[in-house]
Amino acid sequence: MVGVKYLLYAGSQLNLPNSITMSRIFMIPLLLWMLSPHYPWRAHGEQEIAASILFVLASITDGVDGYLARKRGQITTMGILLDPLADKIMVAAACIALVAFIPSIVKVWIAVIIIGREFLISGLRSIAAGEGFAIQASDLGKLKTVLQIVAVTSAILAHQWHEWDLWGFIFPVYWIAVASIYLAVLVSTISAVDYFIGFWKKIDNSANVRRQSAVLTRRGKPAAAK
Repeated sequence: MVGVKYLLYAGSQLNLPNSITMSRIFMIPLLLWMLSPHYPWRAHGEQEIAASILFVLASITDGVDGYLARKRGQITTMGILLDPLADKIMVAAACIALVAFIPSIVKVWIAVIIIGREFLISGLRSIAAGEGFAIQASDLGKLKTVLQIVAVTSAILAHQWHEWDLWGFIFPVYWIAVASIYLAVLVSTISAVDYFIGFWKKIDNSANVRRQSAVLTRRGKPAAAK
């Protein structure tokens, strides 16, 4: 009976935005397969092109599902839970896969910082939600997301090409990957500090409000007794 109720509830939550979010989750194992030695088409850059296209598509769905949910009025509990989870798993999976795929650019400590930042912010948001307030996405967080997309995509392509010669213009794929990955680490660190400062101010303010409320309550008891 419980299982039937759960299925009915999940079905009621499965709208277009949530379906797009779930498609991003299903893309994660496909991306890992494309970046593995088991991918069959690797001779002429097919592996890198396919994996980079898939990652860009997954990144686009990250913005599309939220936009559609707000526009169509279809913000649901499932979407609120799945959307950040899908983002975090996608970033973590890409970083871990790239440590093995192209270790000259994505080193272990880089992956640890980027992944650690994602789960740190998730933890802060969970605590904030329990305290009754929210931590809004900052411009630094949005810049971090853009840099991560550029860094992951260019790092995948740099596995096959050091540079592209596009009609006489040299496109330095490898150095763009290096620059963007280090910028992503820097901005991730700065934005994590920014989030933590904002969280600390709000949690401290919340604690002060509770303390003041408790003091007023204690002072009011004798008056009420009289």
